[in-house]
Amino acid sequence: MFSMTQQVAELEPLVVACLEKYGIEYKVLYCDPELADTAKFCEHYGYELAHASNAIVVATKSEPIEFACCMVLATTKLDVNKKVRQIMDGRKVSFATPEQTKELTGMLIGGVTPFGLQSIPLLIDLAVMQQPQVIAGGGNRSTKVLLNPEEYRKLPNAQIVEGLAVPR
Repeated sequence: MFSMTQQVAELEPLVVACLEKYGIEYKVLYCDPELADTAKFCEHYGYELAHASNAIVVATKSEPIEFACCMVLATTKLDVNKKVRQIMDGRKVSFATPEQTKELTGMLIGGVTPFGLQSIPLLIDLAVMQQPQVIAGGGNRSTKVLLNPEEYRKLPNAQIVEGLAVPR
């Protein structure tokens, strides 16, 4: 396990800057990049899927393309066709491609985090907020961030949405 100084250095600089700017309390978790996908991470490191949140970037299909970052529990799936579409003014919405996600966030799938994405809406499913703690990506595939979900409220673009996700 890394010391705290080494752990912070492992997070992406944009993520660290955001966490510090908004005074977000967190703990860094290191992970093998091969185990960055949520289910593999939880199984290998002994965390419950119900305490893992996934950051999913969505994009409108028509020009101008608009993006949003959605936070949902790993035990749920994003209601992109109904709830997200409703929030994005009825425009057709789909999951952003890995290329769009990388271009927008600078992050790879498996490491996407809402920290540092304050230029787009952050939609957080109410179920995420009801957990005692959640794990989010660290901005790369070798770190995760463990925090009380109430910390998300410190982000200026955060919106809590009931029914953003549905059970798997």
